[in-house]
Amino acid sequence: MSFGSGSCGNCYYIGYDGFGILIDAGIGIRKLKKYFSDYGLSLNDIKCVLVTHDHADHVKTVGMVSKMLNVPVYATAKVHEGIGKNYCVKKKIDIANVRNICQGEDFVLGDFIVSAFHIPHDSLDNVGFEIKYGGLVFCLMTDIGHVTEDLGSKIAEADYLVIEANYDEEMLWTGVYPDYLKKRVSGGTGHLSNKQCADAILNNATDKLRHVWLCHLSQENNHPELARKTVELGLKDAVRFDAEKLCVDVLRRNAPSEIFEITV
Repeated sequence: MSFGSGSCGNCYYIGYDGFGILIDAGIGIRKLKKYFSDYGLSLNDIKCVLVTHDHADHVKTVGMVSKMLNVPVYATAKVHEGIGKNYCVKKKIDIANVRNICQGEDFVLGDFIVSAFHIPHDSLDNVGFEIKYGGLVFCLMTDIGHVTEDLGSKIAEADYLVIEANYDEEMLWTGVYPDYLKKRVSGGTGHLSNKQCADAILNNATDKLRHVWLCHLSQENNHPELARKTVELGLKDAVRFDAEKLCVDVLRRNAPSEIFEITV
């Protein structure tokens, strides 16, 4: 499930049988505690944190979460370096809980097999995560400047996919952002538009894919229904998979999603 997905804070959770993985920690501790309580989840089930990149909306409370729960934080060495330098991260990660990972190398967390893969973005480093369990593949990729061949291969492997649909192109270019920021968002190390997201799925997904969640929507340059309709319309002529059977949901920026069940 998602506890927040956008520039105001990102945090996702996946778990099974008492072993939970938090992906990014960009929301407040109070919110995290409240959401877990509201949904009948236990913070004690969080056994580790995975971090995609070092921007504040993904890491501002990672040190506090790690300290509060005494859990390790898995990220690349460059991401850990960026967290250490980020002034928005008030509580740094204790050295005993730092775990360095390498892109393309599998590591085991409970019954999950996890690997990180590169995502182009204007952070010190940025990765997506592929998480395998019981023959299923869950993939999360966000803050995507452009879709590389490697990202395409990860989409092709996914049964369940969280992927960025940050902005509507017309809303961005006719909106209030200054020109430099418009160019940053739409550039090769910025973010993925609704149309680019649809094209990425259309060109790479297979009939394995069961469910897509659109994440990291811009508040100023997008709208949930616009993102959903753009992606669904972009997939209507798919020949690699049955687009009508593919479930597409939009993750909210400032509120938790429902709990989604991933079934074998």
